[in-house]
Amino acid sequence: MSADTYQPSPTKGRRYKKTWMFMEPSTPKGVTILDLGTKNPFSEFLTEIGYNVLNTQGEDLDENPESVSQYQSEVTTAFEIFEHLLNPLGVLKSIKSDRLFASIPLSLWFAKSYRNKNDRWDQHFHEFEDWQFDWLLEKAGWEIVRREKWTSPTKINGIRPILRLFTPRYYIVEARRKK
Repeated sequence: MSADTYQPSPTKGRRYKKTWMFMEPSTPKGVTILDLGTKNPFSEFLTEIGYNVLNTQGEDLDENPESVSQYQSEVTTAFEIFEHLLNPLGVLKSIKSDRLFASIPLSLWFAKSYRNKNDRWDQHFHEFEDWQFDWLLEKAGWEIVRREKWTSPTKINGIRPILRLFTPRYYIVEARRKK
C-alpha cells in the first residue's frame, strides 16, 4: 500500500496522504511508532506498510500525562490530539521518543473552535496559531526540524468554504528532543 492508494474516506484521505508524505522521508522502515490516541485508520495504515505501531489505550492524558512515558518508541505521532487536551505540556514532556510528528488544526479567524455538544471528548479546547504551538513544543523540550501548513477545502457552497480554499487549516511539525 502506498500513500497514493491509501484513501480511508474522501474527507480524511487528503489529510492522511499529506501527513504520510510529510512523515515518510524521516521515518525509516521498521521503527516503532507510538501513536497518541486509540487505534485508528492511519495507525492501521502505518502497521500495514511495515511499522510497529503502539497506541495509547484511551486513558485521559490530561489526568495522567505521564502514562505516555511507559511506551518505548523511536518516533511518536500525535495527529490532531493536542487541541483536545486542557494541558498538552505534560504529555509533550512525558514522551520518551527522540522524534515527534504532530499536527493540529489552526485557529481560523472566520470559524469558532470545533465543539460537539453530544460528546465531551470530541471537541477542541485549543485551536492554536502556529507560533503558539511552536512555543509549546519549545517549552516542552522539543526543537522543530521542519513544518508545513495546508488548506482544507470542502465542496460546500458559501463564504467559509471559499475562505478554506486559501486559508491554511492544518499545521504539521517534525521535532526532535533537545539534547
